[in-house]
Amino acid sequence: MIKDQTRFDSTTLLLVVSTLSHLKNFGQGRVIHCVSIKSGMLVDISLCNALINMYAKCGDVNSSDSECLFEEMEYKDVVSWNSIMRGCLYNGDLEKSLCYFRRMNFSEERADHVSLSCAISACSSLGELAFGECIHGQGIKLGYKDNSFVSVANSLISLYSQCEAVDVAETVFREMAYKDIVSWNAMMEGYASNENIHEAFDLMVEMQTTGCFQPDIVTLTTMLPLCAELMLYREGRTIHGYAIRRHMVPDHLPLRNGLIDMYSKCNVVEKAELLFHSTAQIDLVSWNAMISGYSQNKYYEKAQNLFKELLCCGQNCSSSTVFAILSSCNSANSLNFGKSVHIWQLKSGFLNHTLLVNSLMQMYINSGDLTSGFSILQENSSIADIASWNTIIVGCVRGDQFQEALETFMLMRQGPSFNYDSITLVNVLSAVANIELLNQGKSLHSLALKSPFGSDTRVQNSLITMYDRCRDINSARKVFKFHSISNLCTWNCMISALSHNKESREALELFRHLQFKPNEFTIVSVLSACTRIGVLIHGKQVHGYTFRYGYQQNSFISAALVDLYSTCGRLDNAVKVFRHSQKSESAWNSMIAAYGNHGNGEKAIELFHEMCDLGIKVTKSTFVSLLSACSHSGLVNQGLQYYECMLEKYGIKPEAEHQVYVVNMLARSGRIDEAYQFTKGLQSNASSGVWGMLLSVCNYHGELELGKKVAEKLFEMEPQNVGYYISLANMYVAAGSWKDATDLRQYIHDQGLRKCAGYSLIDVGLG
Repeated sequence: MIKDQTRFDSTTLLLVVSTLSHLKNFGQGRVIHCVSIKSGMLVDISLCNALINMYAKCGDVNSSDSECLFEEMEYKDVVSWNSIMRGCLYNGDLEKSLCYFRRMNFSEERADHVSLSCAISACSSLGELAFGECIHGQGIKLGYKDNSFVSVANSLISLYSQCEAVDVAETVFREMAYKDIVSWNAMMEGYASNENIHEAFDLMVEMQTTGCFQPDIVTLTTMLPLCAELMLYREGRTIHGYAIRRHMVPDHLPLRNGLIDMYSKCNVVEKAELLFHSTAQIDLVSWNAMISGYSQNKYYEKAQNLFKELLCCGQNCSSSTVFAILSSCNSANSLNFGKSVHIWQLKSGFLNHTLLVNSLMQMYINSGDLTSGFSILQENSSIADIASWNTIIVGCVRGDQFQEALETFMLMRQGPSFNYDSITLVNVLSAVANIELLNQGKSLHSLALKSPFGSDTRVQNSLITMYDRCRDINSARKVFKFHSISNLCTWNCMISALSHNKESREALELFRHLQFKPNEFTIVSVLSACTRIGVLIHGKQVHGYTFRYGYQQNSFISAALVDLYSTCGRLDNAVKVFRHSQKSESAWNSMIAAYGNHGNGEKAIELFHEMCDLGIKVTKSTFVSLLSACSHSGLVNQGLQYYECMLEKYGIKPEAEHQVYVVNMLARSGRIDEAYQFTKGLQSNASSGVWGMLLSVCNYHGELELGKKVAEKLFEMEPQNVGYYISLANMYVAAGSWKDATDLRQYIHDQGLRKCAGYSLIDVGLG
């Protein structure tokens, strides 16, 4: 037209601008803007509106061009205001969009359904519920319930749903005179985002039964993530069947990716594989979903092979790819592959974000290389956040490296902007509890009280457990009584703490006043309390409770019941419980110990071999029970054989608990010199418990000279343990060395050492 010198008008320019807007051709759009100015055609409001819309779609709404154009317009109609508001909304400038809406309300132009929808959408994204309610009122005055205003109602549903007022969203939905497919989808999304799962599925069924609309792609892609996250396999499979009937799966890639994710999270990885390999049309989301699915379902090698295949295809990866593949590296066997992924991350520039750094640290920790994880934290300290430090602290605690967890926390506190959260406190308290550092635990308690996390139930529970492990039951009581808001876990922690600290009667009393329905952990703690004080009648009542509430098949409860009946002298009942229960390794260990405590070592050995034949993993606790049984039954040679083959045959390193029983079984059979040589052979690895057992058997057999040597060793190791002094004094008395005994008792008195008084219990009743 221009070459032919044909005259053009504003309509011509309007058509060209609309075309350029669809093509997002910003350069030529500015040229047409200039032509419009030169030809004096900007007096046409429609052309100005089209130019504003063009700038918005080209991502240039913040430039002076669009705003200047809008401000210079002599007359603005409703479309002008809507164009600038939509432009701001389109480019994420939500506050400015609302600002223009306010200005519009002060102008002569009256807002229409487009204006209201834009403003409500901006409020929804900003979480501005109060302003949104004002717009809602304005919409009611304008009659938004009419069919032409359905978009306003749809925006209101999204607003109230995102602001967690789903009941108001439902009211808006039900009062709509006319609903389109967007209305149904918005309401389902609202239910889903507010965890009203049943209502979301009920609405989907209602949508189909009313006959107005059938679920579309948006409906299915809204509901599939629910099925994935909540592992609703049957519902997910139903959606898949519906999509197949409607011929949606082959043509819609996001839907197929959602199905891959759903099947992966529902542990049906074979169907996810089938969907992934059934078509050549896949994108990066498909690859990421499948790699993540393999990792989640422990097909680590397949995940790693698929990642290699992705790299060979030459596709550009995303941060989601990194998260998916790193989660497949969670053992020492995958450490080398994890290191190669680390190198690839460095080359690809995927270490510029905190979440990616945290994920890499987690990979090293899961693979058993804590040092490398900590090195990454130090190298990226400038972008490290609380989660970064928590990753290392949690990794240390899970790997039983409690001292390292505390040292990491100290380094964290030395940072310029020290911050922490409840996860930090819970894990550091766990580390303190495991190494019984009471003073540091009290310092952490003070730190928690000074912060908002002092009232966090998880922190309170960790404090109770910490005081329990540090044997400060009075402080545990104070924490429990001080916090009125608690949950069942809090009560379980307190009952367990009382039982561990020989306050079993108080534990039973607390159980009687329990304000929640007990669970398996409660039952185990109460049974442990009954076992400690030998109260069989209460133990039987708790046993009956397990049947009433269906807990009898819980393996930990079975093990606790075996301990109870065995300790209370009812081996017959212990055997019945064991034979009719789910047998975990703890139940086997308890039954082996029960036979041993009742002097039936042969049965204990027979049960041990039965356990091995069935392929049940033996642990250090298994050997404690087995060696105890051999010791009680005088099966010295067999016990020594099992001790010798622990490491070589079963891969279990002997510890002090096992060594105590070796000394005991040797000494019981009169082989005291061998017991002494065995203890000496342990050198610095011999704990005070092993030497203490040797002192006890010296006392029993009247071996005064050897007893003096052992006592001197123990006095060096634990000078404040009064029990060792009393054992030696008793040996002096038995040997007739009254002066030595008197001198030693005087020393005990001078040092202010006291021995806790012993006591006996008898259960009088129907036990």
